Amino acid sequence: MPPAKRVALLSNHLQPEDVRQPAGPMVGDGLRTIEVEQTNKLPSPAQTLAEERSKPSFPVRQMTYFLDGGEKMTALKEKIMLQLERDPIMKVSDQHDITLPEIRERTMAKVRRAAYYVAHESQETFKRRMEIISVLDPATWTRIGVHYGLFFGALRGQATPEQFSYWAQKGAVTLNGMVGCFAMTELGHGSNVAGLETTATYDEASDEFIIHTPTLTATKWWIGGAAQTATHAAVFAQLIVKGKKYGVKTFIVPLRDPQTFELKPGVVIGDIGAKMGRHGIDNGYIQFTYVRIPRSYMLMKHSKVSRRGDVKEPPLQQLAYGALISGRVSMVTDSGNVAKKALTVAIRYAAIRRQFGSKPTEPETKILDYVIHQYRLMPLLAQAFAMHFTAVEVNRIYESLMVRLDTLHPGSKDQEEVLEQLKEVHGTSAGLKAFCTWTCLNIIDQCRQACGGHGYSAYTGLASTYSDFAVHCTWEGDNTILTLQAGRYLVGCYREAKSGKKQAGGVAYLNNLQSILGKRCEVKTPSEIASLSVIAEAFSLVAANVVKKAGDDFEAALSRGLKEEAAHEECSQVRLAAAKMHSFGYLFHRFRDAAERCPRELREMLEKLCLLYGLYTVAENSGAFLQYGYFTPEQIDWIRAEVSELCRWVRGRAVPLTDAFNYSNFVLNSPLGRFDGNAYESYFGVVQRAYPAGQVPAYFDRQIKPLLTRKFEGDEMMEIDDDDE
Repeated sequence: MPPAKRVALLSNHLQPEDVRQPAGPMVGDGLRTIEVEQTNKLPSPAQTLAEERSKPSFPVRQMTYFLDGGEKMTALKEKIMLQLERDPIMKVSDQHDITLPEIRERTMAKVRRAAYYVAHESQETFKRRMEIISVLDPATWTRIGVHYGLFFGALRGQATPEQFSYWAQKGAVTLNGMVGCFAMTELGHGSNVAGLETTATYDEASDEFIIHTPTLTATKWWIGGAAQTATHAAVFAQLIVKGKKYGVKTFIVPLRDPQTFELKPGVVIGDIGAKMGRHGIDNGYIQFTYVRIPRSYMLMKHSKVSRRGDVKEPPLQQLAYGALISGRVSMVTDSGNVAKKALTVAIRYAAIRRQFGSKPTEPETKILDYVIHQYRLMPLLAQAFAMHFTAVEVNRIYESLMVRLDTLHPGSKDQEEVLEQLKEVHGTSAGLKAFCTWTCLNIIDQCRQACGGHGYSAYTGLASTYSDFAVHCTWEGDNTILTLQAGRYLVGCYREAKSGKKQAGGVAYLNNLQSILGKRCEVKTPSEIASLSVIAEAFSLVAANVVKKAGDDFEAALSRGLKEEAAHEECSQVRLAAAKMHSFGYLFHRFRDAAERCPRELREMLEKLCLLYGLYTVAENSGAFLQYGYFTPEQIDWIRAEVSELCRWVRGRAVPLTDAFNYSNFVLNSPLGRFDGNAYESYFGVVQRAYPAGQVPAYFDRQIKPLLTRKFEGDEMMEIDDDDE
């Protein structure tokens, strides 16, 4: 029997769980056939994952409780995930194969469902629901978030109590009678809010504001919900009273009749078209042509315009934008959550996927057992934990700030303290939003690539996760611009510290510049380098040096006669570097805080992950640590070796760590990340359902058949003479 046929017959008798590469060649020499017997049965993917989970070195459930904020919060998360999974409206399994109109209609149905929960559960519970929806269906999360996070957030932060009550009665809380959008960005202006061109001119005779789009670049653009959904907009426009400009204020402008959905007179709205991701969001453009609104539709918690046209500006102008920080804070949370999803998929798949092997008689090696694959994924796992614990702390600080802002009045005793806290949250959240979203986007793509060719498939979920998440790096402020804002804040803190003003919170390291700038790592052996206190000191020293460099460059520019804005621009590169090192250090310190307060049985696991995050970040940015002399080149070599060792250690616990993230199969929506490991059966089933085998293409008669049956006319065949000589 021919060798190829013998192999085919053998494979036909294998059950699915036994399918594997032949152990060796089948050699036929015409006289005999030698079969190399395969003696090592390959475990099924399910058995492989069960083995990975068999001996965790930490209590997985306890880790879940700690990540979620307690056993009750875990129970709530699991309840919400089950509700979402059983609700046919929340279906996501076929999202890659439905049309854009179908996606948008389904997304709106999900918004309607969310409105039910808004009216029937607590704010804290709904916030948890939204966090899960952000992982499950980012477009739906955004469409809901545009109304509740941005439109409603503008009301919460900038409306007077009377105005807030008015719009709440109109349906701003329950989506009953109105759907809001947030019209800040323009075709020609994004991050530079002060440069927006849309105008709001007060007409004293009619007691109205006239909202107008004076130029093409003033067209409101990228406005989520505008194209098809919103009835009202929170419009950011330049306030003009009696010919004088007073800067950008916020106005509530009706867009459509809620009953007929006809556009209001003077309002033109269209769809901005195809996007990279989040296709369920109806991003649109808005143009206003002398649209009149009542004076009371200007949000006047801070700035006020009287009936006579008197303008009263707030003594604390920055208070008007306190609520806008919420978007940045939520994206720090989202970065950690989405990174955990991507890593769950990639690590579970790496534990069951086998590729190559050292010996032909042995099963192929799990790709998670390759050192390079461990180095590829384990540091990213540590980064996800760092972002998670940082998000918890930043959310706590932000909520505390908002409570204080809501009750703050000019002249309050704690006014200065609150303003300092606002400044810190603004600067810190700007840097963290940038670096966490950049980090998460990299994690998603590295996880996609780590899944090999299957990672490119839409059905395995990582390609769409990347395209949906990418917008985080540019909305709510382009990341580079936000990083420069964070750097500007750090320069200000450095100058204050230099003048003797004590710094608090995440910039407290600037209080001891003289003692910290000259510190050097004192460890003498490789075993001593893996120390949380050593890494903490290293980050403080490097951050202090880079911030000092930015501050000194700024002051040098001022001394040369440059104005403040020009001086900031001249030192923008070093400002960016300062924000980068500060943010990396901030993430490390928050992770270390969590490792120190966690239950005893989780401490070793979290300390090892924190070490991995810290040492890996140092290794990846070793230039700064060498430049400022904290580590020597030899110590950097020790750090790199320790990172590799920690990757091996964490690899042995990687699958249980993804289990601790506690995402259901429904929320992951990826066959490669299934809890039971049955990736191939699930993947094949999804594709079969989407594209049944054997179908003749609809364009067969129009395109394929004419190609195959075309006639060649007038062509002569070339005669070729055989040359046998």
